[in-house]
Amino acid sequence: MRRTLARVGVAIVAVATLAGCYIPGQTTTAPPDQAAAEKADQALKELEGQVLSKGPNGEDPAKATAADMTPDQINQIKAKGAKAAIVMHYAGNDWSTAQIAGLRSEFKNLGIEVVAVTDANFKPDKQVSDLETVMSKKPNIIVSLPTDPVATANAYKAAAQGGAKLVFMDNVPKGFKAGTDYVSAVSADNFGNGVVSAHLMAKGLGAKGKIGLIFHEADFFVTRQRYEGFKKTVQSDYPEMQIVEEQGIAGPDFAGDAQGVANAMISKHSDLAGIWAVWDVPAEGVMAAARGSGRGDLRIATEDLGKNVAIALAKGELVVGLGAQLPYDQGVTEARLGALAVLGEKTPPYVALSALPVQHDNVLEAWKTVYHEDPPEDLVSSFK
Repeated sequence: MRRTLARVGVAIVAVATLAGCYIPGQTTTAPPDQAAAEKADQALKELEGQVLSKGPNGEDPAKATAADMTPDQINQIKAKGAKAAIVMHYAGNDWSTAQIAGLRSEFKNLGIEVVAVTDANFKPDKQVSDLETVMSKKPNIIVSLPTDPVATANAYKAAAQGGAKLVFMDNVPKGFKAGTDYVSAVSADNFGNGVVSAHLMAKGLGAKGKIGLIFHEADFFVTRQRYEGFKKTVQSDYPEMQIVEEQGIAGPDFAGDAQGVANAMISKHSDLAGIWAVWDVPAEGVMAAARGSGRGDLRIATEDLGKNVAIALAKGELVVGLGAQLPYDQGVTEARLGALAVLGEKTPPYVALSALPVQHDNVLEAWKTVYHEDPPEDLVSSFK
């Protein structure tokens, strides 16, 4: 009897496998592939310190050191008693928290008072209102990330005409020119971050298998760069990785939207090996979908070192790697560029910081690099 049941079990597994059905415990990813891992590692090594992105108007990137200030310049800005406002597109994630922390720290070092920090929650009309409110405080500098490059453009023009020096994170209003309408734009190498996550996905999959992409369905210059960087690298470097689904999400519930999209992808493609998500919050939704579907074998790659994806990396669960930005350092750079503009100094139109590859082995070290603080205890205790 036992022998008969065993034969039946084997037959069921064989039929299900041939039919392309998922069986709990069965892996749909390729076995470890040393050659694929070596190829990905070599590509990542060659990317070290490079910036692949161009600026919003096609500018070549300057390094963050271009914003360094001399002791004399620091004394000059301290003597001015300048004020600054931080007008965020969204403040509810680790990236934004780190940006604000870097800005606050450097403004304090430069003797610049931060008179407002606002959160538009991805709503353009709220950000327009925030800008109008902030201008009543007469800031010399506004550091901001536009939620919508068209809908917010007039409000930023009014702020500039009111005397504020504008420094942008990542996105720039439509039709704006550096040196005329704003000071500078500061960004991570978002195209490079997409490239990095593609190599890490390939490493996690043995450079084989079907994958889905979840991108940001909005006119965001930097999130579009990530998507393009990932997709182009997969198509050019890893021909045995097949992109079978691409779906955009618009938010504001990015985790929930991504979970719904991932559920649909998993249901439609029983042999789906991996999903790329445009940043860590959507990736959290993909993780929830994988767990809810019993797909602990799914491989997820993303961008930005948020705490929840960091914990997954530390545990060796679901997330295989990501391209991290350096948001704290970006905030410091933005503050310095604003200060230089107040002093009448010339600044580069576009500054970019290179991508940081993060995978299981370096996740704790990467946390220190990204956030300028020790990793939280629950992240440390999760590391296996």
